[in-house]
Amino acid sequence: MHILGGVIKQVINLKHGIEDSTQASPAERQTEQLENLLKKAKDTAFGKFYNFEGILEAENMREEFSKRVPIHEYNEMHDSWWHQQLKYPDITWPGRPDYFARSSGTTGSEPKRIPVTNEMIDSIRSVGIAQLTSLANFDLPPEFFEKQILMLGSSTKLDEVDGHEEGEISGISASNIPGWFDTVYKPGKEIASIPDWDEKVRRIAEEAPNWDIGAASGIPSWLLLLFKEVLKVNNAKSIHEVWPD
Repeated sequence: MHILGGVIKQVINLKHGIEDSTQASPAERQTEQLENLLKKAKDTAFGKFYNFEGILEAENMREEFSKRVPIHEYNEMHDSWWHQQLKYPDITWPGRPDYFARSSGTTGSEPKRIPVTNEMIDSIRSVGIAQLTSLANFDLPPEFFEKQILMLGSSTKLDEVDGHEEGEISGISASNIPGWFDTVYKPGKEIASIPDWDEKVRRIAEEAPNWDIGAASGIPSWLLLLFKEVLKVNNAKSIHEVWPD
């Protein structure tokens, strides 16, 4: 009997049913989200420069936003706005961001720094929860909901720089996982903080037989490399020999 798994499955099905019954159309949701963002950022330097207040008062808010706010490439956005957030508050978002995500991107040698606000982290977390509730679309057995979840990302060990923390976005997200998720989250905080990729993969492969993984999350190519190492270290021919479910 998988009592806990059955309870979790019922809760997910209930939440999914409520969300489905109150779901607006994609266009309505996008307009609502745009309005919320404009209201939140209207008093920032970016919001004042592009007159978010006027956009909110326009008859067609979406059309007015498209007219007034041009598409910015990274270098333009960084040079005009984001670099100021390293020192000053209220540039493109209220306050100062606690995190900056580093990404090499596809061009240029200098790492790109993208501000990550607490609201962005909350949004990432809510998407993760939405993905969990979407499991209601699949008739999974109760025992599945008692399995552990492997989340493979960058190091959660972030660098402190001038009053904020920097790291890759997957590492920032993983470092903000809620406490209640610790019981099912693998590889766990200690291994997740390892900055060296090869060492992290090796440690996961060594610990793999001790875990009961039912789902894996991460960049597909990264997961494929990890699974190959898990098979190699544990002398297995299939990942199901290590994690049956």
